[in-house]
Amino acid sequence: MKVALFSDIHANLPALEAVLADIDARKPDAVYCLGDLVGYNIWPNEVIAEIRRRGIPTIAGNYDFGIGRASDDCGCAYREEQEKANGKVSIAYTNEVVGPDERAFLRTLPAHIRLEFDLSNNPERLWGGQEFLNLLFVHGSPRRINEYLLEDREEKSLKHVMTQANADVMCFGHTHKPYHRILTEDTETGPRFRHAINIGSVGKPKDGDPRAGYVLLTIDETSPADQPEALGVEFVRVAYDVEKAAHAVEESPLPNAYAEALRLAK
Repeated sequence: MKVALFSDIHANLPALEAVLADIDARKPDAVYCLGDLVGYNIWPNEVIAEIRRRGIPTIAGNYDFGIGRASDDCGCAYREEQEKANGKVSIAYTNEVVGPDERAFLRTLPAHIRLEFDLSNNPERLWGGQEFLNLLFVHGSPRRINEYLLEDREEKSLKHVMTQANADVMCFGHTHKPYHRILTEDTETGPRFRHAINIGSVGKPKDGDPRAGYVLLTIDETSPADQPEALGVEFVRVAYDVEKAAHAVEESPLPNAYAEALRLAK
C-alpha cells in the first residue's frame, strides 16, 4: 500500500499544484494533508478550495487553527524581533483576504488522524508482536499543534512522545525540514521499530532545497515487520515555478523576506 503525505503549503498555490500533479502521476492508494494550508503567500483561498475539491483528508496546522478563529496569533514561536514583525503582517494579511467559507472550513479540521492496519490474519506480519500497525498523523506533535520535533531531538524523548501516543509510525510537519528516524525497542517477541517521519514542506521548505516536498509511504506486505525496511519512506522533491510564488509575495503587502525565503529555502 502506498500513502502520499504532504504538509505546510502556506498559501503557495504553484507549489501545491506541482505536488498534486506528481502525486496524481504516481497513483498512491491514499493521500493525506498534515496542515498549514495558509499563511505567508497570497493564495489561501485557492489552496483551501483545491484541498476541498479533491476531498483530501486534512488536519489543522497551527496557522490554520489561528486563521480559522480570526486570531492574530498563529502559534509560530518566532524568535527574532524582525520575524515577529513580519509574522504580524502575514497573519493580518491572511485574516483580511481569507473568505468566510474558507475560514469556517479551517475550523472543521481535526487535530490528528490515526490509521490502524489489522495484521492478525497474517502472523508473519505482526508488528513487534502486535496485531495492529498504528499510524498517527499530526502537525507538530501529538501533544501540541506547534511543538517542534527537530531531527536532533534526544532519542529517549522522541520515543517517549511516540509511546505515549501509541504510534508505530508518526508523521508530522511544522519544522519544514524532512527527516526519517528509526527508533528501536527490545520486546519479548523481538525488536520493535518505531518510525518518526517529518514530511517536510510543500510551499515553504527550510532545508536549502527550494523544490516542493512530500513523502510516499509504502507498507510492504512481503517484508517481515520485525525489519526496519517493512516501511518504505521516499522523500519526493518536485520542481515548481518558485519565481511566480516569490513575485506574488513581492507584489503584495507581505514582507519581501518571504520571497527570499522561497528562493533560498531557509
